Amino acid sequence: MIPAPLVVDVRRGALAELGGILADQRISPGGRVAIAVGATYGPTVRKLFADAIDGHGLAAADWFTVEGGTINTAVRLVEQVRLRRYDAIVGIGGGTVLDVTKFAAARLGLPMVAVATNLAHDGIASPISTLDNDAGRGSYGVPAPIAVLVDLDLIAQAPPRSIRSGIGEVVSNLSAIADWEAAHRQHGEEIDGLAVSLARTSAQAVMNHRGSIADDDFLVTLTEALVLSGLAMVVAGTSRPSSGACHEISHAIDLMMPSRRAHHGEQVGLGAAFAWWLRGDEQAFHATVDCLHRHGLPVRPADLGFNLVEFTEFVTFAPQTRPGRQTVLEDLALTIPQLTEQVHAFNDHAYARITNDGVIQ
Repeated sequence: MIPAPLVVDVRRGALAELGGILADQRISPGGRVAIAVGATYGPTVRKLFADAIDGHGLAAADWFTVEGGTINTAVRLVEQVRLRRYDAIVGIGGGTVLDVTKFAAARLGLPMVAVATNLAHDGIASPISTLDNDAGRGSYGVPAPIAVLVDLDLIAQAPPRSIRSGIGEVVSNLSAIADWEAAHRQHGEEIDGLAVSLARTSAQAVMNHRGSIADDDFLVTLTEALVLSGLAMVVAGTSRPSSGACHEISHAIDLMMPSRRAHHGEQVGLGAAFAWWLRGDEQAFHATVDCLHRHGLPVRPADLGFNLVEFTEFVTFAPQTRPGRQTVLEDLALTIPQLTEQVHAFNDHAYARITNDGVIQ
């Protein structure tokens, strides 16, 4: 049996129907839930329910504000919520709020409902909570959300850069799949065909869509892709279908330059483009660079604010972020001079691709 959300609701005005959805799905018939919100959108969300006569069916809910995406923040939320009895815990916010809420729900043994206010990464429906800790940043296995809501009215208020980040997150799936398939062929690693299909379908849907983040149709496609990506990890029981060399590079940036790290999706999108370059897959490299550039995402280290020496250092360190995971970085095991040469060549070809008239439509 594969655990999947009872409901995935993506539309304008979805947030106002939260109470009804919780009751209809028997998650919380009486609306007795703990609701975690972030400091940024929390006041807006709370006002929406306060202005309704019956609180949209959530008059019995208690509200908690999440500040920061650390393991300590998650533990603090656990301590606050466990003081009363609830049917479920609802996270309303961006990736940070959802990750904190997922971790807290796991500790409390409560079902978790994810209400996303931006589309920055595939944590919306994933069984993974990414939180900062004393050692830097860690990923923790948690139960996937029991329900997922995305209100496009709230998404429209999110910073465009955070939405574009979600594109990079989904596009990187294809590179992660290539790493997983190679590990299966060359090292006998077990692979799950359904997880691969879900992750690949989500990436292709976004890459082949000609719309932009200004279009509701594209936002629905992106949201569904992020949910499918999360479900791929549920099916696989690991982050493998969505995390390969692309994510190792991103983790290296987070650990080595925490004060200068960009959005997660921006980093893994660029990491995926570089991984395709290392594999020598010209078609996939061009398709990835074209998609990233079309949506205004970074395609060269300089676009992330790093020089080529720094990026080479990230790539060199990257395999250490996921010991035991086999990707193109581990398979090639390039020396520092070889990596330096590859980074410069990648940078030159990416630049040539995005400046060649007629290439980007």
